[in-house]
Amino acid sequence: MNRSLRSRILYIMCLASFLIISATSLSLAATEPALYATAWSILPPIVAITLALITKEVYSSLFLGILTGACLYAGPNFSGIVKRVVNDGIVASLSDPYNVGILIFLVVLGMLVSMMNKSGGSMAFGRWASSKIRSRKGAELSTVGLGLLIFVDDYFNCLTVGSVMKPLTDTHKVSRAKLAYLIDATAAPICILAPISSWAAAVSGFVKGQNGLTLFIKAIPYNFYALLTIVMMIAITLMNFDYGKMAKYERNAIEKNDLFTVKDINSENADSQKDEVNPDGKVIDLIFPVIVLVISCVIGMIYTGGFFKGTSFAAAFAGCDAAASLSMGSLVALIISIIYYAIRRVLTFESLMKCVPDGFQSMVAPILVLTFAWSLKAMTDQLGLAEYVANLVDNLGDGFVSFFPAIIFLIACGLGIASGTSWGTFGILIPIALAITSNRPDLMIIVISACMAGGVAGDHCSPISDTTIMSSAGAGCNHVSHVESQFPYALTVMGVSFVTYVIAGFTRNAWISLPVGIIAMLLVLFFIKKSRLFGAVCLDELSEEK
Repeated sequence: MNRSLRSRILYIMCLASFLIISATSLSLAATEPALYATAWSILPPIVAITLALITKEVYSSLFLGILTGACLYAGPNFSGIVKRVVNDGIVASLSDPYNVGILIFLVVLGMLVSMMNKSGGSMAFGRWASSKIRSRKGAELSTVGLGLLIFVDDYFNCLTVGSVMKPLTDTHKVSRAKLAYLIDATAAPICILAPISSWAAAVSGFVKGQNGLTLFIKAIPYNFYALLTIVMMIAITLMNFDYGKMAKYERNAIEKNDLFTVKDINSENADSQKDEVNPDGKVIDLIFPVIVLVISCVIGMIYTGGFFKGTSFAAAFAGCDAAASLSMGSLVALIISIIYYAIRRVLTFESLMKCVPDGFQSMVAPILVLTFAWSLKAMTDQLGLAEYVANLVDNLGDGFVSFFPAIIFLIACGLGIASGTSWGTFGILIPIALAITSNRPDLMIIVISACMAGGVAGDHCSPISDTTIMSSAGAGCNHVSHVESQFPYALTVMGVSFVTYVIAGFTRNAWISLPVGIIAMLLVLFFIKKSRLFGAVCLDELSEEK
């Protein structure tokens, strides 16, 4: 065992011991209400996030975050700690119907991806795309374009775009970390801008007493983080440079043909299946299952929303059960795809059935991380993180009215990072935003947009976010590599968005503040590239050196 690994293990053990002792002593001196809805509720996610970034190991980091939350809640009671971790954390997360629906969708999608790969469809698409798209910029912009087209659901977006575009981006030596960023930067941002999406349905559900879909549509021009993320993603591709950790991954991809730098179980499993690919596959073997999956999921959404019982299409979409819709739609798509591949005879029935465990195996890593992330959220819920944030917002004075959108944005960012969930952030802050702006209708839309934008920003920065986890899985990228390479990009957009919300708080006009934000975003990127700030590297120069 090398010295670095020993140091990391020792560090984790020491920190865990310290937290357990600290939590025990705290609980001995304080009753449950003294810790509930206090700053201590933020400690579990801080522990998990900090350890994940330091040790580059996400499983033990998440588990220690869960353990910290259990200790803060149960104190010196060992059986109480175990109960919190197992029953109230892991078991409760895995028995939640919504979570189970998402896991079913993940597993089935893994099976579909395995079939698309073994049929030769992915390889055929890579050959076809390589003949049409001859540059790294083209490959990256194609990934962005496909991501923007799949706006129905972010989970579906992450895994579908990843499976379709990997052959093309691999051919043009785009690192898996960059692919994961492009996937993540189109998943949540496009879903939070699309009225016909599971996210619009979720946001509408948090708005009581008003037409949620109408508010959602009005809030789109003020959703600065989502809009500026898309601007940055396209701009940084066209300007052809990267900075921060991303520059390292891109340099390795171009100069050493090392797409991963740090491998994980997903990429290793994908590599091990290359020899089993059918060389006679066609592009249709990739496109057909994807089209069927999109149609099946959309039908599933309007079905669970009551469309076939007389509800209007918009109302059905707004009231759908996203998890149930995706799990049902993916199962239908899997059955149709099996029949299709059997008729096409690109795969034998035995090979098709072998894709079932292979697909499940490829999703073990993201399922494990998701389970721990959900369990960590359960710990913060039990410690009253939502109530703590609500109290912070309520204590803001009227003197901050014009700065309120920017303040709410920062609070939503922090809550999104700590909880790892955009929807949870929406559920906490949107009702508060409606209450405090009830007498300020000109500010209401801006503040609601700030809640949504901050939730997405925090989601992008958080290593325990489910969308971030699935972007890593979709790209076959090491999860920590994706988080640490995306973080500087998300932080850049977050800073420009904050300034834009300050402007919006005073102007109350999206058509003034949004253009200013876009110009500021482009100027910041131009400055980073020219000044070589944060280790910025021009990819054109790397190609010339190569």
